[in-house]
Amino acid sequence: MKYVVLLCDGMADYPVPELGGLTPMAKADKPFTDMLARKSEVGLVKTVADGLKPGSDVANLSVLGYDPAVYYSGRSPLEAGSIGIDMKPTDVSLRCNLVTLSGEENYEDKTMVDYCAGDISTADARILVDALKKEFDSDEFQLYAGVSYRHCLIWNNGTLDLGTLTPPHDITGKPVRGHLPEHPNAKKLYEMMKRSYDVLKNHPLNLEREKRGERPANSMWFWGEGVRKPLAGFKDKFGVSASMISAVDLLKGIGKFSGMTVVNVDGATGYLDTNFEGKAQAAIDELKRGQDFVYIHVEAPDECGHRYEIENKVRAIEMIDKRILAPILDALEQFDDYKVMILPDHPTPLSLRTHTNDPVPYMIYHKKAEREGVERLCEESAKATGIFVPIGHKLIEHFIKD
Repeated sequence: MKYVVLLCDGMADYPVPELGGLTPMAKADKPFTDMLARKSEVGLVKTVADGLKPGSDVANLSVLGYDPAVYYSGRSPLEAGSIGIDMKPTDVSLRCNLVTLSGEENYEDKTMVDYCAGDISTADARILVDALKKEFDSDEFQLYAGVSYRHCLIWNNGTLDLGTLTPPHDITGKPVRGHLPEHPNAKKLYEMMKRSYDVLKNHPLNLEREKRGERPANSMWFWGEGVRKPLAGFKDKFGVSASMISAVDLLKGIGKFSGMTVVNVDGATGYLDTNFEGKAQAAIDELKRGQDFVYIHVEAPDECGHRYEIENKVRAIEMIDKRILAPILDALEQFDDYKVMILPDHPTPLSLRTHTNDPVPYMIYHKKAEREGVERLCEESAKATGIFVPIGHKLIEHFIKD
């Protein structure tokens, strides 16, 4: 038996007027997904419990069978583990985005122009992070470069009592006033954010980026604080050998801490330009070499939701269907039996440009136990089946063991 989870980050949405009142899932031409959906169990699952923040951290832990109430302590420690940071029990880690802020003189008067600095390349980002390290690294704070706009700050003997640290993708296009660190314990972080603007605004690379018509990465932005918390081994929990395929440090960190094989794919970016075929081939290779379970995480629909890119969100879903699912289904036929589960981790509605904790549609196809499903996989068809999984972290056990 082989198990494939295709996790389409942020794919679920609300009806979009520009799409004739359809959601991107309903609008997308996804023949391979819908072919399976007609022979699958289809329903809704609550991946983010009420009272928890609907981030990809909480939601993906839930989809992978880890109760966030037990295993979650913040997003950043998972990312830190992925990039090789050996956190001490007394360390606090924070996500450090490289963002684009507007040019007002006072920091608090600026606007969050872009939470990802024009989807800055990893090469450009490392140059800027090196400049920031020279300014800020100390016995207390250390910066580490990650991928694209996603980086990490380690605070030795830090605290989690920081008040509210707002994810920058939640305030795209909005003034930062009212979303800045205000708790006294976060004063050092706020001062670093303000100073980072002075370090970066006239950096030669940012001046060059502006000349090229690209957005400057002109400030650090801290959020996602947490301490390291161990995860139970995935194979110990579910009895299958597993591999994680993702462009995103968060998912790689979850994979690493849960004992999965973490597969790096050249050209995997987390956006529409990602190496879709490379991800599919990596999954096929892992199954062929004897792994029982592969988790393929695709970030692109989520990024399009955050950026209010309506047509691109539809395209992302279509590309996942044709360039990842299609070749995987073809390769799976060599195995005696297999199951495929397709779902988002959470909605990222275009109208909101951020995550919600609404239930999401899921689909489970079992080659040797086909059943009557739905014509097309989307939010409405999943709701219409009446199948509802109220506790998200129970779904993976149902997928693997039932």
